[in-house]
Amino acid sequence: MNPITALLVDDEPRGLSSLQKLLQLNCPEVEILACCQDVDAALEKIKRLQPQLVFLDVAMPGRNGFDLLRSLDRISFEIIFVTAHNSYMMQAFRFSAVDYLLKPVEDELLAEAVQRAAKRITDKSESMQLSAFLYNLQQNGAVKKMKLCVPSLRGVKVIEITDIIYCEASSNYTNFYLVNGGTLCSSKPIFEYETLLEDSSFVRVHKSFLVNLEHIKEYIRGEGGSVLMSNGHEVEVSRRKKEVFIKSMRDYYKY
Repeated sequence: MNPITALLVDDEPRGLSSLQKLLQLNCPEVEILACCQDVDAALEKIKRLQPQLVFLDVAMPGRNGFDLLRSLDRISFEIIFVTAHNSYMMQAFRFSAVDYLLKPVEDELLAEAVQRAAKRITDKSESMQLSAFLYNLQQNGAVKKMKLCVPSLRGVKVIEITDIIYCEASSNYTNFYLVNGGTLCSSKPIFEYETLLEDSSFVRVHKSFLVNLEHIKEYIRGEGGSVLMSNGHEVEVSRRKKEVFIKSMRDYYKY
């Protein structure tokens, strides 16, 4: 494997030292060009050394990691964010499908993140995820206003959460039905989206269906029943999921 040139940015010397050692032990393909403790130093090194990969600490005193990104006319490198836990930021990370590592960094997760970054570098793929992440971060945890990055066979598609009517399982894939009448096939299974969207207006009504409560037009009674969606499709509610679905409807619409 060709070496990956990298820059490490963290205001804490111990954090830099720890990450250096972890990379040396677990990712020998990573060639560390420099370590920086503030945004100004990092900007200078990025412009001069042109790294392929930047490990970027999110929270730094003064100007933070996002200020660094906003200071660049063009981001020509891959990024792996390094951060302490922050609930609304975690949502932005997950919805945008960008790579991040929680402190303290775990060896295996570091190696996996580097492998994904190496593939993106090789593929020379543009990072729409980064733009979506910066947008999602501005929503301050308001899930319904966020954008979702959906991996497909063609690449990555960015869609508005509110544009999703419902999701349907198809083996290990997930089909998205959208307000524009289109569909999108994701290479991820439906249970991943159930977890990802659990804090928003989505509820699993059947082993095959995850619906957006915002797009339900009518509930049709039955053993489990079914729901009529805004696109005219009728989606089955399983008997096992009926009680959870009804409770979710009452909680969401306050009736």
